[in-house]
This record gives sequence, structure tokens and C-alpha cells, in this order.
Amino acid sequence: MPPVPPRPVPPSSVPPVRTAAATGAVAPPPASAPAPVSAPEPERGFEERFGTQWVVWIGGVALALGGIFMVRYSIEQGLLGPGVRVTLGALLAAALVAAGEWTRRNEVRLGAVAVPSAHVPSILTAAGTTVAYATVYAAYALYGFLAPPIAFLLLGVVALATLAAALLHGPALAGLGLVGAYVTPLLVSTEEPSFWALYLYLIVVTAAAYALARARLWRWLALTAVCFASAWTLPGIAEAAVATAVPHAVYMVVGFALAATLIVAGLLFGPTAEPDTVDEISSLSLAAWLVPAGLLTMVSGHDSVALTGFVLLVVATVGIAWRSTAALGAVPVAAVLAVLVMVEWATEARLDSLIAPAGPVAGAVPEPVRASFTLHLLAGFGFAALFGVSGFFAQGRSERPVIPQIWAWCAIATPLTILIALYWRIAGFDQSIPFAGLALLLAALFAVATETLVRRPDRPGLAAGQAIFAVGTIAALALALTMALEKGFLTIALALTVPGIALVERHRPLPALRWLAAAMSLVVLARIGWEPRIVGDAVGDTPILNWLLWGYGVPALAFWTAGHLLRRRADDAAARTVDVLAILFTVLLVTLEIRHFVQGGDVYAVPRRPLAEVGLQVAAWLALAIGLERLRLRTRSIVHDLGALVMAVLALVGIVGGLVVVANPLITGDAVGGPVVNLILLGYGVPAVLAATLALVARHTRPMAYRAVAATAAVGLALMWLSLEIRRVYHGAVLTSGPTGDLEQYTYSAAWLGFGVVLLLAGILLRSQPARLASAAVVTLTVGKVFLYDMAGLTGMFRALSFIGLGLVLVGIGLLYQRLLFPRRPAPSPSPATTDTPPEGGGGIP
Repeated sequence: MPPVPPRPVPPSSVPPVRTAAATGAVAPPPASAPAPVSAPEPERGFEERFGTQWVVWIGGVALALGGIFMVRYSIEQGLLGPGVRVTLGALLAAALVAAGEWTRRNEVRLGAVAVPSAHVPSILTAAGTTVAYATVYAAYALYGFLAPPIAFLLLGVVALATLAAALLHGPALAGLGLVGAYVTPLLVSTEEPSFWALYLYLIVVTAAAYALARARLWRWLALTAVCFASAWTLPGIAEAAVATAVPHAVYMVVGFALAATLIVAGLLFGPTAEPDTVDEISSLSLAAWLVPAGLLTMVSGHDSVALTGFVLLVVATVGIAWRSTAALGAVPVAAVLAVLVMVEWATEARLDSLIAPAGPVAGAVPEPVRASFTLHLLAGFGFAALFGVSGFFAQGRSERPVIPQIWAWCAIATPLTILIALYWRIAGFDQSIPFAGLALLLAALFAVATETLVRRPDRPGLAAGQAIFAVGTIAALALALTMALEKGFLTIALALTVPGIALVERHRPLPALRWLAAAMSLVVLARIGWEPRIVGDAVGDTPILNWLLWGYGVPALAFWTAGHLLRRRADDAAARTVDVLAILFTVLLVTLEIRHFVQGGDVYAVPRRPLAEVGLQVAAWLALAIGLERLRLRTRSIVHDLGALVMAVLALVGIVGGLVVVANPLITGDAVGGPVVNLILLGYGVPAVLAATLALVARHTRPMAYRAVAATAAVGLALMWLSLEIRRVYHGAVLTSGPTGDLEQYTYSAAWLGFGVVLLLAGILLRSQPARLASAAVVTLTVGKVFLYDMAGLTGMFRALSFIGLGLVLVGIGLLYQRLLFPRRPAPSPSPATTDTPPEGGGGIP
């Protein structure tokens, strides 16, 4: 409700000013006169506040308390009979009200200037109405002079009279009357309460409060009256669970109609509305009646009368908002409540199947009364059509873009959610071609709406409406796929909406679409969190070509596509969310497929071949780290940068914790297979090559510490592969069988030296210092083994050959360093001039 317009100030009498033409003088060019500065109001002192405000407030309270105490004293002393006490109380109330009215009419003539915060006539009238209220209540509750209906009526009359007096005496009296009017039903009790009588009284009081708020444009009074009036629906809602809902539904419809008539700006008798402006009071006054109407429908077991009343209020809300934008805030509330009512009906427990007996005793137990199935179907389709059609035709009607956007979101969200609710109630989320056809029809309607809006001339908010209806088209198509195909396709359908939304956002840049794409990707994540196997036990036994490929591969591909489309406009939080999920789904796809393959189709099984699974997982993680390293150089995305680091760390944990400790065949005693092509190659050889590749890929883009860790992991894995292959030659498939002989120990030393030489040659050819340092580390390890173990553990020729071979290799390495890496050129021979002519300033050493 708009604020009260200021009263026009009469122009002050100003003496006439002679013009330049009259005086014959040339007038200077007009200059803008400075605006008059009003003198600041002097601050009131203690004495002024005490004399003009405090004494008036305290006096009014004292008068009210005095009347009450007088009645109490007469009761305690037994001076007067009950009838006289009530009569004197009524006379005192009348005298105070009369004094207030006389003071109001004569305050100007008496020369008194009213203080708004301490208005004497208002306080006298408030004291009088308080005494009158207490007198009527005492006559009813203390003395029994009044029957409950009469007391109820008189208390209401006093409250309404107080509200009427507020027209003359101001808002304070209105607040007093409003509280008294709505508290009255709590003070009067009867053996046979009637909701019809209560609601009739509340309707009269509410109409009076609304009318007063409209007449004086008191927004606070309108809001307070709406809150009080709608709060009185709560006892009725509780009663409707076991009794008829008719009086409660009628009260809500009438209360809604009163709010629409007197409170909503720009409608009927409501205040003037600002163009294209949503008014909070107008919207709240309708929403405050929609909420209890929806609750009544659900609590009453979807009683036909309650449902009909709720449908009327929803339809009226859309119509009112169409007529007056001030009430548009109630439209999303109506849409949400319509969806909640349909969802609650669709998911309610079927009590009849739980308690109704079967067989010969069928019918012995009364079956619960079910709500009308046909009525709910009509209501559901009616709600979908109402919000869909109104949302479409609202596009282009407003000069503010946000208004058509609200209509558009309601137009797509309401039909989709209601269709899902009906799908659950009727088909139980099983495959249903008819419902898939309805979803396709809805997608076609949204597509037609999108195309129609695209062809229209540009208007505020029209581009956003096009994008929103396009999102509805994609969502409806995904829903159709879900309904027509197996349950596992729900994940696929939801995932495919994400690149669809990103594509729409590419052509219709709307921030909400970016966040919608991110939200849909999180919904897909929640879906697989609920069942990681996508379709439960029916995931399939075929390696790779199973439900994991579709359930994780399609979403991963969809998220990679959506992330690319979103990043083309901005690398913001929404795009990064989709990119993170693209990486996550790719990792989950590879990890779960490996586990499915190794464990024979059971991703929850206890690992049977830890070396095979850990080796494959580490190799896959290293490959993903390499791919992300290459990708981050192209995209410059922080998500891909951090993703590469995370995958490298995950692979390192798998190497140290898995390959070195948990899955090490020297610890587990598991068989490793045949020669060369076996689990050792899979678990250590392949990861070693990939770790070396990662070190090479990152040599110009990552810090030295990163490259050193990758190179160390590669060398360590290669050394383990070489050592375990040698042990496989001497011990067979089970590496823990049999003792270690001298020839085997000598083979280790010779192989390690050869590996060190190969690393040195690779470092020289690639000019890689890390490779040469790794060679030095391997050679140092070999030297330590020869001197610490071979010297004591080997005997005979093997010990001699071990030291001879070590010596030859070390000398050869020294020659390589001297000739190729750090060559020392001979000093040039001195020239004759240098020999014959001593340096200037003295002789030198030749």
C-alpha cells in the first residue's frame, strides 16, 4: 500500500514585486534562487517532554487502572453489589470516551497544540475503551450477567467501536482496538463452540480493520490484521483433521476476497498501485490466505470442499496478479503450494490397503474415505495449464525484466513437478509410455513457446523468457526419456540436460541458466551417490560395456561439453562446478570399470587380486594426471590445474600405500603369472613408464619438487619391476617360495648397475639432469648393496665378479662424465711474445 501523500501547503502571502518593465530598469539574467532552508527543530528538554508527553501517557494508564482498581476495591470491601459495579464501570467508560471526544472537538478552541506522540483526546478515549472492555468481560466472566453469545457480541462491539474511533484519534487507538477484537474469542468460552459464529465475527472484524487501513493508508494495520485473521485459521485446520472442512474453507475464501478487495493495490477498492511494481503488503495479504488453504487441503485428507476452495484461491491469485502487478509476489507462493498439494496427494500412504481386510470378512472394517481421484487429476492438469498459459502470455507485458521472469519460471516449474507427482502416483516411477508422451507434449509446447518468443520484437525480459522456456523444453525431454526408458536412464537424462542448458546459455546469456546447469549437475551427483551402481545388481557382467559406462560415461561427456560451453563466456563458479564434476565422473568411470573388471562384476566385493587392481588404478590415475596436465596448458583453468595435482597425489598414494605395501607380491605371496607379460609388468612396469611420462610433460610447467617426485616414483617403480622380474625368473610365479641364492644376488647387482647406466645414457641424450641424478642414486644404491651385502653374503667367484663388474662400471661412468659432461680442455701453449716479453711492471713466473 503506497504511503500517505503529503498535504498541500497553502502559499504564503508575499508582497507584490515590481517587474523590470515597470521600473524601467534592465533586469539581470535570472538566477536560480537558493532553496529555503528550514530551521532545525529545537531539541525538546526534560521539562517539555515531562509536561507534554510523559504525564499524558501515565495519566491515561492511571485512568484505565483506576477504573479497574475501583471495581476491585468495591468487590473486596463488599460496598456495592455486582450490578452497581458493572453499571459504574460502564458509566466511567462512557465518561472517559465522552471526555476524549469533547477534548478533541475543543482542543483548537482552547488553544492546545496536539503532541502526536501524546495526544490527550486519543489517550482519554483509549482509557475509556479499555475500561469498557474490562467491564463487559467482568459482567460475563465474574458475575455471569451475560450469556456467552451476548458477551461475545458486546466485546466485539467495543473492539469495533475502538477501531472506528481510530479514524478520529489516530493509529494508537487502532492498534488497541485490533488487539481487543482478535483476542475476544479467546476470552469467551461456551459449551457448544461454533466455528460458523467465530468466523462470522472474524470476518466482520477483519473487514473493519481492512477498511480502516484502506481509509487511512496504514500499511502496518493492514499487515497486522492479515496476520491476526490468518492465524485464526490454525484451530480450524487442526479441527479439519477429524471434522468437516466446510466452515474453514469458507472463512479462508472470504478472508482472501476481503484482502483482494481492500488491500491489494490497483484492484477494486485497494489503494493506487505503482506501475510495474511488486508491493509487499499486497502480495503478503494474498499469500497469508493461500498457505492455510493449502494446509487445510492436506490435513483434511484432500477433502473435496477444501481442495475446491484451494483451487479457487490459486486461480484467483493468478488472475489478481495478472490484473495488478502489485500482487505478483503471491504467484510463486501459489505455484509452490499447488505443487506441494499434488505431491502430498501423490505420496500419501494408502491406508485402505493396510487396514482393510480381505476375503470373507471384507467390509467388516470401515475403509477410509478417499479423496476424489478425478478431482485431483483435473486440479493437477488445471494448475499446469493455468501457470503455463499465464506465464507464456505474461512475456513482454512489463517494462521491468524481473516480472516476466517470475511468470516464466512458474510456467515451466509447475507443470513439470506436477507431472512428476502424477507419474509417481499412477505409474510408481516405472516405465510408462503414456506419461512419456505427456512429457514429450509438454516439451513440444515449451519449444513452441520458445520459438514464438524468439520471433517477437525485443521487450524487457523477453530474452530471459526465451531462455527459461528453452530450459523447460530440455527438462521435459529429459523427463520423457526417463519415463520411457529403464530407471537407469534417469541419470543419463538428467546429465544430458546440463549441456542443453549450457547451449541455451550460450545463445541467451542469463546468469540463472549458468547456476541451473551447475545445480542439475549436482542433482546427477546426488543420484549416483544414492546408488553408485546406477541400476543396482543389474549393472551387468560384461567388462566395459555395462551400465557403469552409460551411467558414468555419458554424464562425464555431458559435463565436459557443458563446462567447455560455459567457460567460453566466463570461468566463474558455475563453470568450475561443472568442470569439477566432469573430472570426478571421469575418474569414477575409470576406477569403477577397473574394479568391475578385476572383481568379476561386483564393485562391492573384497579385492581378490590386489596387485592387478591397484596396478591398473595407479596407471589410470597417472594417465589422467598426464591428460589434465596437457589440458590445463590449453584452458588455463584452475580446476584443471588443481585436478592434475589431485590425480598426481592420488597416484603417489597408490604407489606408496598400494604397490609398495598392500599389493606387493613379496608381502601378499600372490602368484604373479608367467614370465615378462605378467602382473609385475602391469603393476610396476606400466606405472613406471607413465610416471616418467608425467615427469617429462611437467618439466617446463611445474616446480622442480614436482618433477623430482615424479621422476623418483618412475625410477623406484622401474627398479621394483626389474627386481621382481629377476625374482620371478628364479622362483616362479610365487615370489615368496624358496631361498635366495648367490647367483640371484649377483644378478640383482648386475641388473641395477645396468639400469643405472641406462639412466645415465638417457640423461646424457635428453640433457636431463634429473635423469642423471636418478642414475647416480641407483648406482649409489648398487654400491651400497655390493659393499654391505655382497661382500658378506656372496662367496667364491660371484663375490669377485660382483666387485669386478662394479669397478668396471664405475670407471666407465667416470670416463663418460669426464669426456662428455665435464670435459677439461688442455691449457693453450704460451706464445713467443708472451715468453720473451715479461709483463709490464716486473717479472712473472713462467
